[in-house]
Amino acid sequence: MANAAPKKNPSLLSAERLDRASPELWPEAIPGVSDFAALNTPDSSPPKWLSDLEKDDTEMIQEFASLTPSQLLEKIRSLQNLSYQLGLEEAHEMTRGKFLDILEKPNRRA
Repeated sequence: MANAAPKKNPSLLSAERLDRASPELWPEAIPGVSDFAALNTPDSSPPKWLSDLEKDDTEMIQEFASLTPSQLLEKIRSLQNLSYQLGLEEAHEMTRGKFLDILEKPNRRA
């Protein structure tokens, strides 16, 4: 009985036949899609955020896009390390400025 055909439930059967080739049946693929697609067609001009970038910025984006995932992770790690080092240097210089009394003190009005 391994090849027994499944029993069909007569209440789930439909006698309706749809001819999908008929233009009368489906005048538009999905109503409203044509109007929506016309609103979302890409323009030939670049997006606004891309036009605001300078040449160096676009070159950096292209450089990052050409990296493999492992190379990109390594680049991110090096940027994080650089950021950390800059933070330490800034804290050192702020402390130095405080001890040399070269930083402007806020006016305190009571």
